[in-house]
Amino acid sequence: ERGRGWEKNKEEPDAKIAKTEEKTAKPQPGRSRSGWKNRKRRESESSGEESKITYCHCLLKPEPESSLEKREDVKFGIDDLKAQPNQTTCWDGVRNYEARDFLRSMKPGQKAFFYHSSCKEPGIVAIIKIVKEAYSAHIQFDQEDPYHDSTSKKENPKWSMVDVQFARITKCLISLSQIRVHHLAHKAHGGPLKNMMLFTKQHLPIQPLTKEEFDFFLSLEEEKPR
Repeated sequence: ERGRGWEKNKEEPDAKIAKTEEKTAKPQPGRSRSGWKNRKRRESESSGEESKITYCHCLLKPEPESSLEKREDVKFGIDDLKAQPNQTTCWDGVRNYEARDFLRSMKPGQKAFFYHSSCKEPGIVAIIKIVKEAYSAHIQFDQEDPYHDSTSKKENPKWSMVDVQFARITKCLISLSQIRVHHLAHKAHGGPLKNMMLFTKQHLPIQPLTKEEFDFFLSLEEEKPR
């Protein structure tokens, strides 16, 4: 692959919640009356924590080895990007709504990591930069393209893409196994990678990064030479 925001959950006053519960269904004998309210509170608190996170970078997860999509090879590795005119290309093919929304939030000048996925040695191999913000992905209207979407309309396109440009190769492969070690340590004792989406939302082809996550990854370049 080359390439929904959270919604505010306003906690209702206890009286209003109690009234709502009374209207819907009475709890069976022996069951907790506060379970639903506690769950809503946990969801509200979780959303509140997410809203405080500021993302200013991202991690893009293309596949550098042959991968067929509707009989067409969608392989795209860092060497493929470097071979493009001016080492620049559009980042298309995103067909996940959450990833699409992250893509739409990208701004020109932002740096991103180029992560080889679904391959023998998955990991970060390069740094790229965003050179054009999100615009309509033309391939969604091309019936011959593997990423064609017949439900998307030109007046209101479902899918977007950005333009990216090669910046540099990382000093070493920052491998998935290496990242996992730090993620587990930070999850247990605190650290910038404790909520890393690479492990909490593995399916996302585009993952936002905080400045702290991005800077920590840069520090891993010094752990071992390529």
